[in-house]
Amino acid sequence: MNNLQGKTLFITGSSRGIGKAIALRAAADGANVAVVSKTAEPHPKLPGTVYSTVDEIQAAGGQGLACVTDIRHEEQLQAAVEKTVETFGGIDILVNNASAIFLAGTLDTPMKRYDLMHSVNVRGTYMTSQHCLPHLLKAGNPHILNLSPPLNMEAKWFAPHVAYTMSKFGMSMCVLGMATELKEQGVAVNALWPKTVIATAAVQNLLGGEQAIARCRTPEIMADAAYAILTSDSRQHTGNFYIDEQLLGKHGVTDFEMYAVTPGAELLPDFFV
Repeated sequence: MNNLQGKTLFITGSSRGIGKAIALRAAADGANVAVVSKTAEPHPKLPGTVYSTVDEIQAAGGQGLACVTDIRHEEQLQAAVEKTVETFGGIDILVNNASAIFLAGTLDTPMKRYDLMHSVNVRGTYMTSQHCLPHLLKAGNPHILNLSPPLNMEAKWFAPHVAYTMSKFGMSMCVLGMATELKEQGVAVNALWPKTVIATAAVQNLLGGEQAIARCRTPEIMADAAYAILTSDSRQHTGNFYIDEQLLGKHGVTDFEMYAVTPGAELLPDFFV
């Protein structure tokens, strides 16, 4: 499989950042993309809405569908899945990108934040996979891709922010289990994570602002890595925990400066790599 023309992608958290970049990369092939996100109205600190992303998908050559959805609520998620299938005839690819982040120690993590991260990251990923699966099983080359880290069960990844790490590793545990569960049925389940910090709204607003952004790579590196995964044979490539730079290197990419926000800058390594 060489491209995503005519394929239907269901991407959570795709009104901005990495999810949007993956959507636009698929749209360039003429793919159909369900933009599944909460953001219906412009936010003062967060660029993009489901509607503006659909406009960009259309301009890039794809077909977009706006699905205003909070993936914590099953009825909203089910409606988005049904709307996608009704509009495009099925679902070929699920990208579990939606994620909540709060980086703090145990005493400084309110249970409201703990519940949000686990509701979105773990439960949201599991539930979205569950609802999309009946349609993925009918697809020709079905993929589930979780934006989650390698399962390195070392204390150093947990100690600074136990609650956040638990929630992200929960997404990765879905990969570990579902890849084997669904292997015989031909549904690939993989994880993708960046080697360096990616320039997103979370970095801008929570993790250091413009100084941190200057030492990031753009979301396009994750989009290109996701594209390589999603165009692979689902029966041959499953159960992997990919790192963007390593994967693209195996696909012949040697110049990673094109992804740097500031060429030549010392890049910030990601939390879990």
